[in-house]
Amino acid sequence: MSSGDMNKSKEQSTAIHFPEIETKYDMASKKHLERTSTVGSQAIIAYRTLSITVSENQAKGTKTKKEKKNDLTEDLSSVNYHKISPAQLAQQYRTNIEQGLATDQISARVKEYGKNRISPPPNQWPKKIFNYFFGGFCTLLWIASIICWISWKPLGEPNPAPLNLTLAIILMAVVFIQAFFNAWQDWSTGRVMDSINNMLPTQSLVVRDGKMMTIDAADLLPGDLLHLKMGNKVPADVRLIQVSDDLKFDRSVLTGESEPIPGTVDATDENVLETHNVALMGTHVLNGLGVGVIVSIGDTTLMGRIARLSSRGQETRTTLQVEIFRFVMIIATLAIVVGLVCLITWLLWLRRDYPTFLSTSAALVAIISVLVAFVPEGMPVAVTLCLTIIARRMQKHNVVCKVLTTVETLGSVNVLCSDKTGTLTENKMYVSDVSAGPDAVTSDACRKMCKDRTDLIQLTQLQLASGLCNGSHFDLETIHLDVAKRSVFGDATDSAILRFAEGMNPALVTVGTMRADTEKIFEIPFNSKNKWMMTIMRPTGVSMAHMLSTTSELTSNDWVLYCKGAPDVILNRCSKIMLADGSEADLTEKRIESLMDVQARWAHEGKRVLLFTRRVIHPDQMPNRAAGSSSFTTWATSMMSDLVVIGMVAIVDPPRPETAETVETCRKAGIRFFMVTGDFPATAAAIARQVGIFSTEHPHTIQDLDPTKPIEAVVPYEMTKQVDSIEDIETAHEKDRPHPGCKSLVLSGSDMITLNDAQWEQVCAYEEIVFARTSPNQKLRIIKEFQKRENVVAMTGDGVNDAPSLKAADVGVAIGSGSDVAIEAADMILLDKFSSIVAAVESGRLVFDNLKKVIIYLLPAGSWSELWPVIVNIYMGGPQTLSSFQMIVICILNDVFPSLSLMMEKPEADLLTRPPRRPKKDRLVNAKLLLQAYGFIGLMEMLSSMFMFFYYMAEQGIPPSKVFMSFTNLTTDGYMGYSADQLNEFIYTGQSIYYINLIICQWGNVLSSRTRTRSILQANPFYGHNKNYYIFCAMVISLAIALIILYIPGIQDVLFTRPVPVKYWFIPFGWAAMILTMDELRKLIIRSFPRSFVAKIAW
Repeated sequence: MSSGDMNKSKEQSTAIHFPEIETKYDMASKKHLERTSTVGSQAIIAYRTLSITVSENQAKGTKTKKEKKNDLTEDLSSVNYHKISPAQLAQQYRTNIEQGLATDQISARVKEYGKNRISPPPNQWPKKIFNYFFGGFCTLLWIASIICWISWKPLGEPNPAPLNLTLAIILMAVVFIQAFFNAWQDWSTGRVMDSINNMLPTQSLVVRDGKMMTIDAADLLPGDLLHLKMGNKVPADVRLIQVSDDLKFDRSVLTGESEPIPGTVDATDENVLETHNVALMGTHVLNGLGVGVIVSIGDTTLMGRIARLSSRGQETRTTLQVEIFRFVMIIATLAIVVGLVCLITWLLWLRRDYPTFLSTSAALVAIISVLVAFVPEGMPVAVTLCLTIIARRMQKHNVVCKVLTTVETLGSVNVLCSDKTGTLTENKMYVSDVSAGPDAVTSDACRKMCKDRTDLIQLTQLQLASGLCNGSHFDLETIHLDVAKRSVFGDATDSAILRFAEGMNPALVTVGTMRADTEKIFEIPFNSKNKWMMTIMRPTGVSMAHMLSTTSELTSNDWVLYCKGAPDVILNRCSKIMLADGSEADLTEKRIESLMDVQARWAHEGKRVLLFTRRVIHPDQMPNRAAGSSSFTTWATSMMSDLVVIGMVAIVDPPRPETAETVETCRKAGIRFFMVTGDFPATAAAIARQVGIFSTEHPHTIQDLDPTKPIEAVVPYEMTKQVDSIEDIETAHEKDRPHPGCKSLVLSGSDMITLNDAQWEQVCAYEEIVFARTSPNQKLRIIKEFQKRENVVAMTGDGVNDAPSLKAADVGVAIGSGSDVAIEAADMILLDKFSSIVAAVESGRLVFDNLKKVIIYLLPAGSWSELWPVIVNIYMGGPQTLSSFQMIVICILNDVFPSLSLMMEKPEADLLTRPPRRPKKDRLVNAKLLLQAYGFIGLMEMLSSMFMFFYYMAEQGIPPSKVFMSFTNLTTDGYMGYSADQLNEFIYTGQSIYYINLIICQWGNVLSSRTRTRSILQANPFYGHNKNYYIFCAMVISLAIALIILYIPGIQDVLFTRPVPVKYWFIPFGWAAMILTMDELRKLIIRSFPRSFVAKIAW
């Protein structure tokens, strides 16, 4: 970049305003603020505080030693690197502003400055430890433990029950176990996220020893010569020494303001934090190009200082956490209500009429048992483990979630808007066709013509335009290789044109030669608003001046303005066309029609079309202004008229091999797949047909959108009745089925400007849409319109212009090879294939699927079957058929391992053929799920366990009629001819039978809960896709815990458990088989009769 490209003064550094960029960030501000954590807000406050303090210190000029001691603004007040010239800057930082750092300087600087990383904030261990022991349900467990202690002594005096003390100790042990697990999970999750973050691309382009190279951002050093371009995230604090006229930065991460900041060479403010010639770490390049010297890295950058000033903010609850909290509140409310009712019953009835039935301490322990047993203590563990497992699975698919809970939203996505270039296509572009007149030839034929004929001046000029009006360049390390094998720095479009220019006629001129023999006077890089690139070049020698000449001989005092871009954008700026011999002719209507025909033909083949033009500027037309000033920019833009058409090129960007299958899979999953691109509508529609987004040859256009007609008349594929499942669609009546007709729509950016709300309503009802020629602002509008209609939208993209829509989408998905700005704005990054989006959606649905299965498993034994023993005890006067201790053991030990094994379940075969989850309607826990857990599985488990208890008592000669309403009689010496000790032994054994029956019945429950509607034979746990050996390991562990509780003599004496007679071991397996069989029968009815009552109430 020559000095002519750079800003030389404050006046000259004034850059072009891009209202569209500014507007799009304003429109995204609300969504951006919603995603910004408390840390981001504190960063803005800290930035403002530092800036004000620095200004005040500079105004005072002095500070006390006491103030300096701990003031992070000390260095900022005294720095001068933004005020000095580039030459002085190079001297101060011992670097070369053209060659960069020398190799022999690197090792010494690494030792002096270390890595370019901001030190992580210190772990707040006291606060974390407090949360480990008192967060979530631990507080409830502490209260329960304390009440058990009090029930033991002093309320249990003069004969305190050892069981109460045991319960108190066990509850405390549970708290410590949960605290240990939470700490371990925190540590392991941190490791997972660290490994994920290390997968994110963090490369920077620097010059060292005069060679441009890409290095890891962590290896940057003070004095490095850094190149910045549109889409980059600034990796360190950088003093700018060269800037393009349109260089702009987004500092909103620091300032909270969306107004783009222009980049300059000279200081615009005494305060280093406010000047525009310093690019600050963490900010983004919105537009243009820049070169600068790195002045600070890591902790010494402004972002590093802010990190030390800012404390970590509180995390907001995600939708998954809200769902879990809602579920827990439902269960906890039921538990509290039941506990209060039991307490009132004891106070008003039992205590008065049966004073010896339940003592105060026994009543409190019974009620506490209900409260603790109702709460699913294994749920928090299961949720955290599930998210960690899902994150590891996604990591294997090269999908990076910045936050683990991002996956939860993916299960609800029903609209996927995807950018085309680099997302649906490979972003490996090449020039396929060339048109230097009315006829078009392939690029290979063009190269052959250049070699065979020297009189085709037009092709020579096309080669020069392709090489000079181009923002990419070859890597010098690979310049000796064949053109196709060379590495190129630049975007894919310019890279394709650069290779074309280099290989067109290398015997005549190479790109390196033409650039060496010209001086770049001015340049406006391509951006999505203008859709063109313009550069002004001056030949520096006679030979190049001759080569640039066509109708008249040029000199080194003449300039040549080149402009390339979309034909429909710049053709109206042209007045002439270059002929084969270099002469110029008027651009007549016929010639324009001929050019547009070629463009239309290429576009329908899915090719991107670029038009190359030029204009000679003689000395008497040149402005009396320095290049880089705002007035010069205005003049240069005004000169983009009376252009001469040189020719057109067609560029092919092949679709990714997996794109068509990905589109089809998303469509089967109930996700509408749309393309949002800046390409010409015909080109976009052609690609859409190639990848399966369009299933029709002739899609609707804006002419088919009639705001006066109902949606059903305009959009034939709009459903006239809401359906809730795939089965509903398959079995819908004919009048409710989709009407035949066109379901595809293509709209351009200019079309969208004219749409009213009624037409947007129609647009949002189409199944297949291509949005072409869209600006960043319009991409954002598309996202908002679909969200307004209660759609959950995912957006994929890779460019800086995708950032606003990535932020606004419910799930922003960036491509790993995309710009830093896009990656920063996104929630998720695809590092490898685009098809990984399918794995991400599947994982998002799997989270909720498996959590539902866990809840279905936990509630029957851990809640419903534990409630009824207390009801029988308090309201029916019988013994408590399951002891309070056994209730707690089931919740915190026996059921935890099988519930965790359910989190390891693989996706069911129909997971990606179901409609997406509707967040406001499809809750994690609903009436259908509770009916399954309580009214079906839970009822069978409770009745079978009750039967086992009373069957055993009857076997001992005590029939149910003598158990119910017995109150204190059942433990009175001589009742039914037994001593009090014998009666107690019968109760302890009966409770143990109830306990073991629940444990084994849960085996049938865990096997049946693995699938919603599919048979166990279709989802075999032993082999195939759905195998899950963890379930059987969990069964064995649960049984082993039961054996320890029932058969270890010391535990028997303390917890009053007893061995279970042999016959009562075999009967529960029959109950478990019955539960599995009954649920298999329920699933068979659902599969056979999908519109039956049983199917409608299925979970």
